Amino acid sequence: VQLQASGGGLVEAGGSTRLSCAASRIILSTFISFNNMGWYRQAPGKQRELVARISSGGTINYADSVKGRFTISRDNSRKTMYLRMNSLKPEDSAIYFCNLDLPREGTSWGQGTLVTVSS
Repeated sequence: VQLQASGGGLVEAGGSTRLSCAASRIILSTFISFNNMGWYRQAPGKQRELVARISSGGTINYADSVKGRFTISRDNSRKTMYLRMNSLKPEDSAIYFCNLDLPREGTSWGQGTLVTVSS
């Protein structure tokens, strides 16, 4: 499995952007099978933290810090997960990583995409 994250960049505080995570080298039936996909972020000098997670069944969890501002979704037909980020704050600046947990294949990570929020 390969994951390609994209959509990061420089955004002004209060602005919005959308990240995408496209999966490849995985057949559709496996992608829509029981699994979890998630977005994590890591700011300089800090540990990687969970931002949001979505299961193949549609169960969603958010970190408290992003509730009400970020929206996670997935398009199974495109084998892609998204993270819509609104009302961005400077403290949201980080490298954002996506991952995919499969029961048998384990966890795969994307390469990360940098989001910088200017104040």
